[in-house]
Amino acid sequence: MATHILEPLRRMADGTIKQINPFSGTEVWTVPGRANRPIAQPVQNPQPINPDELGHYCIFCTQRVLQTPPEKSRIVPGSGEIVHHAGVDVLSQEWQFRRVANLYEILTFDYWAKNYGYQLPRDVQSWMDAYLADPAGRAHVTGVLRAKFAGEDFDAKTDSELHDAALSLFGGGHDLILARRHFVKGAKDTSQLASSGTLTPEEHEAYFRLTTDAMRDLYRNRYVRYVQVFQNWMKQAGASLDHLHKQLVAIDQRTPNQAYEIERVRENPNYYNEWGVDYAGYQNLTIAENDYAVAIAGFGHRYPTLEVWSKSAATQPWEHSAAELRGVSDLVQAMHAATGPDVPCNEEWFATPIDSDVDIPWRILIKWRVSTLAGFEGGSKIYVNTIDPWALRDRVVPRLLELRAEGKVASNINIATECQVERNSLKYNRFLQA
Repeated sequence: MATHILEPLRRMADGTIKQINPFSGTEVWTVPGRANRPIAQPVQNPQPINPDELGHYCIFCTQRVLQTPPEKSRIVPGSGEIVHHAGVDVLSQEWQFRRVANLYEILTFDYWAKNYGYQLPRDVQSWMDAYLADPAGRAHVTGVLRAKFAGEDFDAKTDSELHDAALSLFGGGHDLILARRHFVKGAKDTSQLASSGTLTPEEHEAYFRLTTDAMRDLYRNRYVRYVQVFQNWMKQAGASLDHLHKQLVAIDQRTPNQAYEIERVRENPNYYNEWGVDYAGYQNLTIAENDYAVAIAGFGHRYPTLEVWSKSAATQPWEHSAAELRGVSDLVQAMHAATGPDVPCNEEWFATPIDSDVDIPWRILIKWRVSTLAGFEGGSKIYVNTIDPWALRDRVVPRLLELRAEGKVASNINIATECQVERNSLKYNRFLQA
């Protein structure tokens, strides 16, 4: 029996908008008169930047690379080459983005080893052995572990003990993608943080390319069923540091949300077109598009949410062509730029689980963390979102037009009424593929 789909958007006589998220079932209400509240949360008490301290503000900064774990990969400035498994000597060389292990994993290396018998791939084991055989590499790893375990003397450990303690640094399943800059170029005070929206489209594409490469790499662990990619921007959105970075977490099951979606996609393979971008188009919620992706004002979310959908037939991010990846990246960068660096937000990636029998298009949600869930939401499971999808569109579109005119987002982005809003533009559905 086919699942009945409730109308996602319903406007009441008093102006209240009731929303149902077709991909999660989440129910959201927007009450009139609350959409114009200020949402920016700038850095409090900004301090002048001392030029001598640039590169030292946090452990993700360029002059503190020895405080982070060994580098799994990096993007080289200029050439854009991705370099994997470099030695400790490379840390002194310039980088654009770099990938390192998260010291405080959600699922530890021991989780995979003890529950599944997981071992490092041969090439990773060889990299680890060579790194620890280098006195400088050994000192680097020892220092990182000493910081992780709050001062334990790892210099006194045997080679075997050091090896076991270091496994998570080289072969764990929770990684960080770190941006080079803490502040924007020419920043004068600590409020001028470098965010996704302050990157150039070219820089943002490199950021995406290293992230998708890391995502593919984490699936080498055959016990991984899904890799969740996300970005927390500002402490109000869960970031531990105000330094731009993404996180990737490998998990051994599908998410509850995916179970909900997959059941419906089995019934209707065109589900994401019909109840995602096509429905948004009929509601005049299309914000921007290019040849490879489309951005809409999302509906049925707990927070105001911008959605970017890939049009590609490829459903895994790393399977996208260079042009397709750039197209998705350009729209995500534009949505962040229009949001502004003072708005706390989460960026969440959704793609097909590696063992799924149905295809799910790659989509990225940018959620503005501008409200706090309260007792009503917890008790009723009906969430109050202060900005309805149309109000969100009306905030973003004028800013996008300004940014495009200023050359701060990709010039080939069509905005609002410029968009063609082609039906069935998402080609993940194999029945739509030529």
